[in-house]
Amino acid sequence: MVRLNPKPVSEGAEKLKAAALKLFAERGVDGVTVREIAAASGQKNHAAVSYYFGSKEALIRELIIEGARVINDRRWKALNAIEARDSPATLQEIVDLLIYPGVSVRQDQDEECYNRFVVLLGMSHRDFFMDVLGGEYNSGYQRCLDHLRRFMTHLSEAMVTQRLLFIGAYLGAVLSARESLLADQSRPHPTWQAEETLKHFASTVKAIITAPAETD
Repeated sequence: MVRLNPKPVSEGAEKLKAAALKLFAERGVDGVTVREIAAASGQKNHAAVSYYFGSKEALIRELIIEGARVINDRRWKALNAIEARDSPATLQEIVDLLIYPGVSVRQDQDEECYNRFVVLLGMSHRDFFMDVLGGEYNSGYQRCLDHLRRFMTHLSEAMVTQRLLFIGAYLGAVLSARESLLADQSRPHPTWQAEETLKHFASTVKAIITAPAETD
């Protein structure tokens, strides 16, 4: 079990986490120093990250788990309700659970950052990222994938595996791109600001699941 923040929760620690998440989302964990995190959070003490979290790595771990737990809890709650009823889950319901729990993960933050943070982290430090998740904090995602398999019986097992991999990459890419453009205040981004965009995104995910196998 990963030990989280060794110090009591405080306003200073929360400001450090918010600042770090934004900086990591913009530049990746290797492109940000603890001094920059402290300065961005308004801390005068450059050793603030070490004081509250022990190390930069421990701070990164806490950010991963904090966001992943929110997403996982949302999925588990919805899946438990779906599985408790008489009718099976619909494809729309499961696809929605792949997308919407990952939106607005840290609601006290002015700018959505979590998807950009984990996508960049997964590209540069995938083994570390997966080790932190430990199969615990992405268990709701795995439950969703188990449901999706019911809708992919027209495909071989190898194709099912491939498409699930495609979906995982697609989700991260689109949600992180959405965050990045919504954070851009230099001009309007009507596509990403529209409520219908995520609905259309869900439709394209469904298309990946239901598309026929190639026969040629």
